[in-house]
Amino acid sequence: MKTPDFKKIPSKEILLESDTCRRWSALLGRLHVSRIIDNVLSRLKSEASKEGIPEEKDLLQGIDDECREIYRIRVIRVINATGIVLHTNMGRSPISPEVWDACKGVNTGYSNLEFNLKTGKRGKRNGILPILVSLLTGSEASMVVNNNAAAVFLVLQALAKGKEVVVSRGEQVQIGGGFRIPEILSLSGARLVEVGTTNITTLEDYKKAFSESTACVLSVHRSNFALRGFTSQPTLSELKSILPPGVFLYMDQGSGVLRGSMKGEIPVESILKQGADLVSFSCDKVLGGPQGGIIAGKANLIRKLETHQLYRVFRPGKTIYSLLEEMLLWRVNGTFSPAEGMPADVPTLMDRAHAVAAAVNSPLLEVVSTECSTGGGSGPDETYPSAGLRIAVKNADSFLTNLRNEPVPVVGYIINGSVYLDLVAVDPHDDALLAETVKRCLGAFS
Repeated sequence: MKTPDFKKIPSKEILLESDTCRRWSALLGRLHVSRIIDNVLSRLKSEASKEGIPEEKDLLQGIDDECREIYRIRVIRVINATGIVLHTNMGRSPISPEVWDACKGVNTGYSNLEFNLKTGKRGKRNGILPILVSLLTGSEASMVVNNNAAAVFLVLQALAKGKEVVVSRGEQVQIGGGFRIPEILSLSGARLVEVGTTNITTLEDYKKAFSESTACVLSVHRSNFALRGFTSQPTLSELKSILPPGVFLYMDQGSGVLRGSMKGEIPVESILKQGADLVSFSCDKVLGGPQGGIIAGKANLIRKLETHQLYRVFRPGKTIYSLLEEMLLWRVNGTFSPAEGMPADVPTLMDRAHAVAAAVNSPLLEVVSTECSTGGGSGPDETYPSAGLRIAVKNADSFLTNLRNEPVPVVGYIINGSVYLDLVAVDPHDDALLAETVKRCLGAFS
């Protein structure tokens, strides 16, 4: 067998200077691309006796394919055509471009994040956030942590460690990623006291559970499921009325609905009015901000949380504070997030769907009515009318894969063997790109 002439293989330095590798170096880093070339060359040399020495263009294609595979792991922009507005796996709520632009200067330069401009000394890391949260919810005080899971853990660790926390069996939930209320309670050092049954919990159940060791009653929002039928539980006002002295009422609300009404949700403002001493919720769900968790309620309890050592572990940095402050300011001035616009404007969605369909111009595609949801654990039992596209291809799974492999991936779903693309969570500015992507994939698929 003839020994392959490895001298015909271009050197790594030559390959790195090719247009293909220079493009990927900007996206993945030159050192990373260099390692990918090493891997491809090593594999090539081990297979050369069977396959022979490939042409340079084929070698570059192999490098390009491997770089593209790695690039898909990066956090990149996608078009969310799933019909789920707050899709947890896609970053939940998009941040308003206007809010993002308003915070550019703070994040590309220095700021007074923890510097008191009046005294010239170290200040508190909260800005006007407590004022804005109070205006929107009626809270006495508030604070921000990395996410709502951190909020729950901090409250339990700082205020209930070594003591009992009373929770209804119907509220011992598990949310995405394996976050379980009983386990987080155990990890915090608090002791779980279960009351009631899955579907029925009464005031008497709570009264029987109280002891000298009780620290708080924890009420947990059922963020990703609903109980129907023969069910009953006390209101927050009723729970507040039976609490022994020194026992506080805490609700993990989660969704970030601050005021007004949303099906399946209790607004933070209402929770505090009903007597809750503390309530925590996510910033990147209905609220429409960056990932974070807000704890709002009684000033004396917030002070205890702010002075706990664990708070330094959970507090966010300037990017979260600046975006959240700006977004809440917009909220105070009457601008709302996309999720709060539910139910959607279906006629407008239909018009957009028809425009996309006309641009694609394929007999495989039709405009259809769809059903969408808020997502992000908000209104888990509610759906709303929407509009989108149905694509009748022979292999729906393969077509969805092709859509996800586009430079700007499109994520849809399958019903009865057809691909559906719901427009409720698609930015109208992306309609033309969506049409181009679908048309290109249909052309390649046929």
